[in-house]
Amino acid sequence: MRAAAAWFLDQRTLPRHESLKLWAGDLGGFLEHLASEIEQLAATLPSDDVPARVALVGVGEARRRLDEPEAAGLNGNTERVKRLARSVVALCDHHDALTGARMCLACDKPLDDGQPTMPYEHASPSGGTKVPGRIHTACASAGRPRR
Repeated sequence: MRAAAAWFLDQRTLPRHESLKLWAGDLGGFLEHLASEIEQLAATLPSDDVPARVALVGVGEARRRLDEPEAAGLNGNTERVKRLARSVVALCDHHDALTGARMCLACDKPLDDGQPTMPYEHASPSGGTKVPGRIHTACASAGRPRR
């Protein structure tokens, strides 16, 4: 779902109204599931665990975004769904941090599958900062990574 959210954020044209409703439903449903999972993970960690506390702040922001009413007009509603997509990407990153998972930034599959990897730096969907990570070497030769 992280790759799908990143793809949605990369789009330069407005989606059709029906497509946008489907995106909102899919992203919202996934956020609900992931937020609950992160809350359960954080509950197993000490109360002063910094990654857990940061993840819970992200969960709070995602829940606020889920509570936003549908915006007027296609532009406004597209921006609302983009905020949901940014929360999906952020919560996936928080989930990875809490579980120790390492995912390919291009294909969103685990990096510990024995395939060779290489460093990759990409712009964060929530801002202009650069976020370092890794991708499978095969993903780099397949074309531009999705993020």
